[in-house]
Amino acid sequence: MMVHEKNGSAAAAWIARFAQPVPGADTGNRPLAGLRFAVKDNIDVAGVPTTAACPAFDRRPSVHAAVVQKLLDAGASLLGKTNLDQFACGLNGTRSPYGEVPNAFDPRYVSGGSSSGSAYVVAAGEVDFALGTDTAGSGRVPAGLNNIVGIKPSRGLLSAFGVVPAAQSADCVSIFARTVALAVDVLLAAAGPDARDPYSRELALRTDPFPSAFRFGVPDALSFFGDSVAEEAFRDAQARLVALGGTAVIIPYAPLAEAAALLYESALVAERYAAVREFFDAHGSQVIEPVRGILESGRGYSAADVFEAQTRLRAFAQQAEPMWRGIDVLLVPTAPTHYTRDEMRADPVVLNRNLGAYTNFVNLLDYAAISVPSAIRADGLPFGITLIGPCGSDLALADLGQRYHHATGLPQGATGLPLPESKPVPGLGAPVVQTMPIAVVGAHLSGMPLNGQLTERGATLLRATTTSPCYSLHALPGTVPPKPGLQRCPSGGTAIALEVWSVPLAQVGGFLALIPPPLGLGSVELEDGSWVHGFICEGHALANAEDVSHHGGWRAYIASRTPAAAGASFQAIPT
Repeated sequence: MMVHEKNGSAAAAWIARFAQPVPGADTGNRPLAGLRFAVKDNIDVAGVPTTAACPAFDRRPSVHAAVVQKLLDAGASLLGKTNLDQFACGLNGTRSPYGEVPNAFDPRYVSGGSSSGSAYVVAAGEVDFALGTDTAGSGRVPAGLNNIVGIKPSRGLLSAFGVVPAAQSADCVSIFARTVALAVDVLLAAAGPDARDPYSRELALRTDPFPSAFRFGVPDALSFFGDSVAEEAFRDAQARLVALGGTAVIIPYAPLAEAAALLYESALVAERYAAVREFFDAHGSQVIEPVRGILESGRGYSAADVFEAQTRLRAFAQQAEPMWRGIDVLLVPTAPTHYTRDEMRADPVVLNRNLGAYTNFVNLLDYAAISVPSAIRADGLPFGITLIGPCGSDLALADLGQRYHHATGLPQGATGLPLPESKPVPGLGAPVVQTMPIAVVGAHLSGMPLNGQLTERGATLLRATTTSPCYSLHALPGTVPPKPGLQRCPSGGTAIALEVWSVPLAQVGGFLALIPPPLGLGSVELEDGSWVHGFICEGHALANAEDVSHHGGWRAYIASRTPAAAGASFQAIPT
C-alpha cells in the first residue's frame, strides 16, 4: 500500500509509534534510565511486525533484537519503529511505501537514508536516541543532513541478531543522538559479542585518544557535485581541525573510491539479493523501484564472480593500508551536497550514489566512523563531517568528534537547544600531548625578553641544567633583544647554563619560524651526557662576537653589564 499522503511530513518518519512505550528495566542503577528511543523497522521488536519498509515482508518476531534487549535492560524505553529506504537499500529516504521522510530543516530536501526515520526523530527531539543500520553509509548520511551525531561502530561490535540483513558481511547497527556523549553511552550499553550473530566478534577497543598533535587525512580528489557552499564548509572544517591541533595530510583517495564502487557495481551486490532471496523470489513484484532492480541485479552473478570481487576488494584494502602510517584519522564530508526530494525522484540512482561518495568504502574495508555536525550553511541546511579510523578506534573517534562538535557551537539537531557540557569518553585515558624538548641558552630563558614565545605556545619548563663542559658562549653583535651564540668546542670549552623546555609538537614549527639566522636548531649535549635539540650558532657569525663563556651563562652575563655598557655593546639593529 502506498502512503503518499505522508510524503514530506513528520509523520512519514514513523512506521509504528506505540500507544504505550515498551518500558525499560527500572531496577538498580541503569545507565540509560529515563531515556526514550526508536529503532529502524528492519530491527526486531518482539510482537511487533518487522517490515523493512515492505508491507508484504511483515515478519513477526517473538524476541527482541539483541541490541533492543540490551538497551531496554539499560533502562531506556522504546517509543516505536521508524521508516527507512526499503530493505535498507538507499541513502536518501525517498524509497519507502510508507512515505518520504523530509529533512528536519527543510521538508523540500531529502533526509538521507536508509535510516531516514531514525535520524529525523532524533533531530526533531521526538526521542533521545535511535538505532539505524549502516552498510554503505546509512548511519552517517542522515546524520550529516540533519545536524546530529551518527556512530558507525566497528563491524561486529554490536550484535546484528534480529536485524534484517542488507549485505550481512558489511552490516552494522548504528546509533543516532544529538550529542556524542549520549551516542557513546548507547554504544557501550549495546556492545558485546553474541554467538547468534555469525559476524559478531569480541573487539579490544583502543583506549588511548588521538594525540593532541594529530594528523588528519584529506582525500586528494574531492567532488561536491557543483555545491560550492558545501565545498566552502569542508574547507572551514579542515581549519577547525587544525585549530584543534591537527595537521592536514593529503592522501590518495583512489583505492577507497575503487573499493566503494564494488558495493553496487560488482558481484558484491549479490549479497543484497542473498539477504532476502526467499522473499524476493516469491514476492519480487511487491518490492518498489529502484530497490527491485538493485536486488534483481544480484541474481546474475556466479560464485566465481563473487570470489573475484572479494579478491579485488582485498587488493584495494592493501593499497589503502599505507595511508594509516601517515595519518591518525581520515576526514571526509559526510555527504557532499543536498538534494530536494523532487530531484531525487527524477534521478534516483545517480543522485543516491553521489550522497554515498565518501561513505561506501568504510564497512567494506573494516573501518570505524563517526559523523558529527560541522555547520549550518547560509541556505539553512546542515553540513556534517565524518571522522574515520581503523577497526577498534571507536572511542578515540568519539573523543575527537566530541571536541570538534563542541567547537562548532551548533544547536542540538533541529531543536534549537544549545549543546550541554562535553563529557569524558568512558574507557578512554587522558590525551597524551606529544612534545619536543628544546634547550635554550639566551633570550628565551625564564624571565628573559623572548620567553613569551615559548609560554604562549603552551611550552613548559622541564629543568634548568648546563651543557657538558664542551661549549663556548658568544654575545652576537647587533641583535635586538641581545642574543647569544652557542658553539661546541673541540677543546677548552666550559659548561653553559641552559633550560630545557617541553614544546608541544604542533607548536614546534611556528616557534622555529621565529628564530632568525645565524641561529638554528641542532643537538646540544647536557651535563649528564644526554643530548637534546637546542639552538646553536653558525660559525661565521662568531668572528666578531665577544666570548662570554667565563660568565657561565647568558643570564649571568646580562646581569654583569651596566646600562651604559649595554648601550655601547649592542646597537639597535633589527634581526
